[in-house]
Amino acid sequence: MLWDALSTARDLGRLHEIASALIRHGLGDVVRRLGIGAVLERAGRLLHWKGAQGFGQKSLAVRARELCEELGPTFVKLGQILAGRTDLLPPEWTEELAKLHERTAQSDPAQVRAQLVEDLGAEPEEVFAAFDPEPVASASIAQVYRATSKTGDELAVKVRRPGVREVVDADLRLLTRLAEHAEEELPELARFRPRVLVRHFARTLKDELDLRVEARNVKRLAANLVGDELRVPRIEDDLVGERLLVMEFFEGPSLGAWIRAGEPGDADPRELARIGADAVLRMVLVDGFFHADPHPGNVILLEGGRLGLVDAGMVGRLTQARRLEYLRLLAAIVERREDEVVDILLTWSGGELPDEDVFAADCAAFVDRYHGVALQDLDVERLLSDLTALLRDNDLFLPQDVALLLKVFVTLEGLGRALDPSFVMSERIEPFVREEIQKHLSPTAVMSRGAREMGRTLLDLPQDLRRMVRSLGRGRVQMEVGGKELRRFGAKLDRSTNRLTMGIVTAALIVGTAISLTVPAGPRLLGLPVFALIGFLSSIGTGVWLLVSIARSGK
Repeated sequence: MLWDALSTARDLGRLHEIASALIRHGLGDVVRRLGIGAVLERAGRLLHWKGAQGFGQKSLAVRARELCEELGPTFVKLGQILAGRTDLLPPEWTEELAKLHERTAQSDPAQVRAQLVEDLGAEPEEVFAAFDPEPVASASIAQVYRATSKTGDELAVKVRRPGVREVVDADLRLLTRLAEHAEEELPELARFRPRVLVRHFARTLKDELDLRVEARNVKRLAANLVGDELRVPRIEDDLVGERLLVMEFFEGPSLGAWIRAGEPGDADPRELARIGADAVLRMVLVDGFFHADPHPGNVILLEGGRLGLVDAGMVGRLTQARRLEYLRLLAAIVERREDEVVDILLTWSGGELPDEDVFAADCAAFVDRYHGVALQDLDVERLLSDLTALLRDNDLFLPQDVALLLKVFVTLEGLGRALDPSFVMSERIEPFVREEIQKHLSPTAVMSRGAREMGRTLLDLPQDLRRMVRSLGRGRVQMEVGGKELRRFGAKLDRSTNRLTMGIVTAALIVGTAISLTVPAGPRLLGLPVFALIGFLSSIGTGVWLLVSIARSGK
């Protein structure tokens, strides 16, 4: 039970807040089915099961978005990540969750200043030539202040909010427990793999909490970027810590604000679309390390028609094998190789397939839509939409790196068209795909990789054989058989066996008590033998406990 998972009482207050918010937003059934209400009642915290008036007229997606906004930064970020999981959620959900924004008030200035002094080792006015105590940006994890260095450089001082780690850690503990319970008790949520989602989300959020990780991400992006058309901030290495990150300040409007203002200035929007698309595609298809959230608010328009990319707390990583799979998928779609499309999608989803014949037929229909379309003429946005719908319809699940990749491509397509209505993503992709296919899928490259893999296998073979022979000699070779429901079945069998044993013991006590009642010897109470009376009361207590246990379990 969830109660057993709550090893301490430190998270009960937050659990009560989450349960109350769920009920207010008309999701009380979730509270009941997850057993949260029973947990809180056993802890002495009562829930008010009313208060969802007015939510009946709203769709479930709208209520989920408003719930995330009410519960704060952890859940807002969870919703933002789910907004990119078009393979899991239908369009009405992803579009609604994409509206999430972080309504965060400024942290207490005194607490921020005290933490900043501790991290800098001195007052900000002593470290910088000038420091503005009013934040220029405020998000759920950190706030950004403007400062001027002693050498006259304009700097951005990013400070993690005081106390935010404790709140996030508590939320992540609860989300982990709730995900485990949901996967077992709510079969309709199993296809979303709550535990996997929460594990990836927790890793991402913990990286964002450590500003040293963002500093390393920025440096790696800077090393990969070619030319100076797209830049990332320069990091002040001696002013980087877990709670503090000082970097170059980019002067200029965000691309989103610039577009909304009607494109003032001399910058060419078509050229900006080209610069942004080429830079991100190089990150994804060539480097395998990319900014995972290049939305218009994170792109700054710099002087001279250049672009600056900020907020690298969330990044994506693609292995060479994954990049090759994506290139092969595009080529297979264009060349109508249906079997290869099926193989790649099954590789991405872990090979779990409800109905192989239906999936193969759906893949054939998907590929047929793009028959005769050249790579440079592909409608990438439509292709990705069709692909994720295909996966959803067949209950398949994308790995985190591929899901991030699709999210970036959708964001890039939207940003490019916002800048230039004639922007065609596939025209920018085609040169990269052609170059990478020639580099990695040419006969020479394939033979070279095959030779390396064969050599590595031959080098490891003697050691693997020694381990196997040693295990055989010691009798340690084991065969493991796993089943999805095997563990739960074993737990139920244990409980049933325990109840059966207690029933047998109770019956034996009753029989023994009945026999002892006929024995005239020994002390007596109310005319009955004392030992027989003790046995009789014990058997009654055990029997009542057994009946209550069975009744409460409902089985």
